[in-house]
Amino acid sequence: MTEITRIGMDTSKSVFQLHGVDAEEGVVLRKKLRRQDVLAFFAKLPPCRVGMEACGGSHYWARELQKLGHRVELIPPQYVKPYVLRGKHDAADAQAICEAMSRPHLQRRLVPVKSAEAQAALMLAGLRDRLVRQRTQLINTIRGYAAEFGLVAAKGPAKIAALLRRIEGEAAVPEPARALFAELAEEHARLEARIEAIEAKLMAWHRQDELSRRLAQIPSIGPIGACFLVLKAPDPQRFRSGRDFAAWIGLTPKNHTTAGKQRLGVITRAGDETLRSVLVVGATSVIRQVRRGTSRSAPPWLLALLARKPPKLAAVALANKVARIAWKLMVTGERYDPGRLAAAPTTH
Repeated sequence: MTEITRIGMDTSKSVFQLHGVDAEEGVVLRKKLRRQDVLAFFAKLPPCRVGMEACGGSHYWARELQKLGHRVELIPPQYVKPYVLRGKHDAADAQAICEAMSRPHLQRRLVPVKSAEAQAALMLAGLRDRLVRQRTQLINTIRGYAAEFGLVAAKGPAKIAALLRRIEGEAAVPEPARALFAELAEEHARLEARIEAIEAKLMAWHRQDELSRRLAQIPSIGPIGACFLVLKAPDPQRFRSGRDFAAWIGLTPKNHTTAGKQRLGVITRAGDETLRSVLVVGATSVIRQVRRGTSRSAPPWLLALLARKPPKLAAVALANKVARIAWKLMVTGERYDPGRLAAAPTTH
């Protein structure tokens, strides 16, 4: 059999489709495998390049194939889609993956293979995110029902406990409703306890990771944001610059330039939504302190931006700047220098 140099593999729950080519780009392999036969098949092959679309399960297969000596490349699905020639089926997807692997410009856009330990830590972060969403939904439910009885409270999760105490002693709330509010209060307490336990585990991971501790020194990046940066960007050297890193997160504006006229729109919102939201929320907190006058170290460029632009836009600009600084620290191993944030951001 002709030596295979490159294989595109379309994964699924039970059936995997392979498409392989040789050094002269001739098709030498079209094969469908059951899940249980994949590793046995690749164990018999000489080492070659194997490409897959990046997804949750692809990191497991990448680790297993790397153990067999193969070079595995995980390609973001959006970069594979343009190479699907016609129709949507497994064979066409495998061929498109194989074709995308041949493009040199896609090599720097590959997704790093995550270790099992990194995926476990990301699972912890994902569980926290789910619990926080559940808490928000529950708080909104409690507020909605309380408003039906004329009881309202200030915004924020910290204010819900006081609202529940008021409901306990409110004569206008009938006994059946008060009992239901008590059940909601118990559910809220359980969620709070679970979130605290998850955050304690994340803090323990943060304290034992030197890079995460360095990133947490950047204003607007707390321990949770630092953990997310380390876990979700395990190979920052793949990015040519801090701007590329910020663009990967989705913090750079969309470009609608045509006929030599530059038109920049809203941010692209590409990349990981959780990481982007953590950076923007942290930047929003800094903006709030600056507007209240409680921040003593606001950089001049940020003050000038707030004078002419809405606070939300300034928060995104600050998040962009912070992402660039974080990339620099991850790549060079340096510690945070306050002077970097004070410097004016690069014009897009």
